[in-house]
Amino acid sequence: MYAGGIRKLITELNAENQAVYHLPIGEHKILLNEYIGQNIQLKFAGKINCIACQRSIKKTFNQGYCFPCVKTLAACDICIVRPELCHHHLGTCREPEWGLTNCMQPHVVYLSNSSSLKVGITRLSNIPSRWIDQGAIQALALMQVKSRYISGLVEVMCKKTLNDRTNWRQMLKEDPAPIDLEANRVSILKQISPELEVLQQAHGQDAYTYAQSKEVTIQYPVLAYPSTIKSLNFDKTPSISGPLVGIKGQYLILEGGVLNMRKFAGYYLEFE
Repeated sequence: MYAGGIRKLITELNAENQAVYHLPIGEHKILLNEYIGQNIQLKFAGKINCIACQRSIKKTFNQGYCFPCVKTLAACDICIVRPELCHHHLGTCREPEWGLTNCMQPHVVYLSNSSSLKVGITRLSNIPSRWIDQGAIQALALMQVKSRYISGLVEVMCKKTLNDRTNWRQMLKEDPAPIDLEANRVSILKQISPELEVLQQAHGQDAYTYAQSKEVTIQYPVLAYPSTIKSLNFDKTPSISGPLVGIKGQYLILEGGVLNMRKFAGYYLEFE
C-alpha cells in the first residue's frame, strides 16, 4: 500500500508514442501503466492540504489550492486560463519573479485532436505532457512565440474559427476520427496572416517563428472505453475500487466510472 498527498498524474511519451503515467503519492511515484487490467483501490483519508502553502483545508479551489492562495498567487490569476490577459508587462503581476520563470518564456501554439480539432497553447517545456493531459491522439505545433501573453493573442486569433476546449466526456468514450492537422495548419496560418503581421509590428520580429516540427501521435493505455460516463468523486465516495481498464488525459477509467485525478490534487489518499 502507498499513502500520501497526491498531485496530478505525471505524464511522458515513450519511444513507441505511448502515454506513460505515474501517480505522485507522498514520496512515491507509482507507474500506473503496470496496473491496467488489475483491481485497484483508492481511499480518501479525509485529509486535504493546499498544494502551495500546505495548510490543512476542508475543500480545494482551482485544482488543489486553498482560498487565500487562489487570491494571492500568480499561478491562480485569470491570465492562466486566459493568457491574452497577462499583465506582467504592465508591472502588475502578483508575483513578478514567478511570471518571469513561467510566463515570459517560449510558448507553443498548437493544433490537437482530443475530442475534435482544437487550438491550444503551452510552455515549450510542457510538450508533449500538455497534449497527453488533454487526451490528444494527434498534435501539431503551429508556431513558437516568446511569451505566454503573445501565445494568448495568437490563440484568440485562431479561436474565431477553431474550438479551444476538449469535450472530456467524448474524449473518454472513444478515440476521435483522425484529422489532417497539416492541412488545417496551412489553412489557419493563411487565415490569420494579416493579424500576425500586425502582432509582429507591435511586439518585434522575434515575436513568433513558424514551427517546423512534424505531427505527434499518441496512444493511450486503454483496454476498453465506457459506453456511458459516470464521474467518481472522493467527496461523495471516499473509497473507490475496481478494475483499472484505462488511463487517458488525467482520468483513470475504472469499470465503475472515471476519476479525474487532477481535480483531487492535495487530497491524502491510500493506494492498493
